[in-house]
Amino acid sequence: MESTLLSISNGLITGAFFILLIALVPLALSVKTEKKKSEKLAILMTVIAFLMQIGYFILRWVATEQAPVSNMYEFIATFSIMIILGYLITYHYYKTKVLGLFAIPVSLLLIAYGSLFSTAVNPLIPSLQSNWLAIHVITVSISYGILSMSAVAGLIYLLKAIPQNEKSWRARTLEMIMVGIVIVLVYIGTTLVMKGAVGYSDEFMYTSQRGETMIAEYHLPSLINYADAVPVEHIGDNQYEPADHFHTGINLPPVINSQSLNTVIWSVILGLIVYGILLLILRKRLTALVKPLANKADLNLMDEIGYRSVIIGFPLFALGGIFFAAIWAQIAWSRFWGWDPKETWAFITFMFYTIFLHLRLNRGYEGEKSAWLAVIGFVLILFNLIAINLIVAGLHSYA
Repeated sequence: MESTLLSISNGLITGAFFILLIALVPLALSVKTEKKKSEKLAILMTVIAFLMQIGYFILRWVATEQAPVSNMYEFIATFSIMIILGYLITYHYYKTKVLGLFAIPVSLLLIAYGSLFSTAVNPLIPSLQSNWLAIHVITVSISYGILSMSAVAGLIYLLKAIPQNEKSWRARTLEMIMVGIVIVLVYIGTTLVMKGAVGYSDEFMYTSQRGETMIAEYHLPSLINYADAVPVEHIGDNQYEPADHFHTGINLPPVINSQSLNTVIWSVILGLIVYGILLLILRKRLTALVKPLANKADLNLMDEIGYRSVIIGFPLFALGGIFFAAIWAQIAWSRFWGWDPKETWAFITFMFYTIFLHLRLNRGYEGEKSAWLAVIGFVLILFNLIAINLIVAGLHSYA
C-alpha cells in the first residue's frame, strides 16, 4: 500500500511538472497577443498542476506517516509548490500574467533540482521526530513561496526599467543574474547526465567531522576532496579496496562538504563556458533575449507586488524560520539557539528583510531600489537552500 501511494504521489508531481511546462506556451501567447482564451487556459492548467502537487504532498504524507519535509527532495518539492501557490494568489488579486512567465520557470527549476536528490523514504533521526518540524518547515516554505513573488516582480521590473545596451553596473549586475541562471541549468543538466546517462562514479574514503569513516561518491572528476581522502572501489558486502581515481590533490577539512562543492565548482566552470558560447551565437546579452517578456509589465504594479509580497512573506518567515524553529531546536537539542550555520543564515535573512522594510518605509526605497533588494533577498534564500544545506557541515546537514 505504501509503495503504491508513493508511486502515485511521484507520478502526480511529475505530471504537474509537464503540465506547468506546457502551460508556459499559452501564457506567453496571452502576454504577447492579449488573448483571453490563452490566458484562461494557462491559468486552468496551472491550477490543475497545483492540485496535482497538493495531491503528491498529501499522498506522500499518508504513505510515510510523516510530513514530507524531512529531506532535500521533499523540502525543495514543497518550496516549488509554494511558489505556484504564491503566483496563483498574486494572479487572483492582480490578474498579472507576466509574473507567471518567470515564477513558473523558477518552480520548474526547483523541481528539476530536487530530482537530483534521493526520493527514498528513510526513518527519521531523533531530532526530526517532532511535529514542530512539520510546522516549522511548512511555514518557512510558504514564506519562501510568497517572498519569491517579490523577487520575480523585482526581476521583471529591472528587465523593463534597465536599457539592454546600457553600460553600467546595474546592467552588468542584471546580466550576472542571467549568468547565474545558466550555471544552475548547467548544474542540473551536468549532474543528470554524469550520474544517470554516463554513470560516472569515483569513491573516496574519508573521516567525517564526527570521526566516522565515510564514503563520498563523486559523479564528476575530483577537483577538491576531503582531507586525507583515499580513493577506493566498492567490491561488495560493504567492502572497499584501494583504487586509482583522478584527484587534483586539493583537500579541505570535513567541515566543508567537498563532494557537493566539487559539483558546484564544475557547474560554474561549465556554466561560464556555455554562457560564452551563447554570447557568440546570439551576439547579444541574455538580458536582451529575455527583456521582451517584460516589456508589457506595469512597473508600478510590479513594485506594489514586490512590496506586498514582503509585507506578507516576512512575518511568516519570522514565525516559521525563527520562532517555530527555536521551539523545535529546544525539543531536539535542548537549546533555543546555537548559531549553527543554517540558524545563522536564517538570522541573516531575517535581518535583511527587516532592513528591506526599514529602507522601504523610512528611506523611500521604492521602484528600482526596492526591486534590487527583492532580488538580493531571493539570492539569500537560494544560498541558504544550496550552499548552507549542502556544503557547510552542521546540525542541519541532513536537510
